[in-house]
Amino acid sequence: MTRTERLLALLQALRTYRYPVSGQRLAERMEISLRTLYRDIATLQAQGADIEGEAGIGYILKSSFFLPPLMFSQTEIEALLLGTQWVSQYGDAPLSKAATDALSKIIDVLPKNIKNGMNAFALRVGPPIPESLAKENLTVLREAIRNQKKICLDYRSQEGKCYQEIVWPFTIGYFTDCRILVAWCEKQQDYRHFNTSSIISAEILNDSYPGSRDSLFRKWQALQLAR
Repeated sequence: MTRTERLLALLQALRTYRYPVSGQRLAERMEISLRTLYRDIATLQAQGADIEGEAGIGYILKSSFFLPPLMFSQTEIEALLLGTQWVSQYGDAPLSKAATDALSKIIDVLPKNIKNGMNAFALRVGPPIPESLAKENLTVLREAIRNQKKICLDYRSQEGKCYQEIVWPFTIGYFTDCRILVAWCEKQQDYRHFNTSSIISAEILNDSYPGSRDSLFRKWQALQLAR
């Protein structure tokens, strides 16, 4: 690793901490001596990096400081390729297109030598999903979750009966053979799991649900772990 690469890596490391981090911890993470770390911090500060702190107290990179895009390692590129392939294959239609578009933008800014060495077929995800899942559009559900809004859900049970519920959606599980909406049901006063293929319609209501989607998720997760 050149010194320039090390300085950029140090900036990247600092960006991951929300609170001051000790020089010793940074030095261990960067695999350099404490003396070298102090020298690198001083160099970055002299070049305009908004790093606050000092030896013995800790360092933090101000959130307002702009970091240019950093170069991906070969393994990071492979992870991005595999991840976007999975979403493009197993996500619902709008999410699948977004993954493909995002990957194109990433590839466009890569240097030519990295681009030429990439093999999109070296890592592959599983078999194609059924056409019914490929055409599914869960935009309404994702929008409701994003804005923490209640939805009026019409769905069909496994027995073929139709129901209508007011639910508080907070996460969607994407699996290779199905997608599951997890929500709090007002009528049953409990968490429910809805297979999205059984949802007939979903209407976003004006009402926001109390609390936050994060707190709903944490409570639901704790219940799953306790079982």
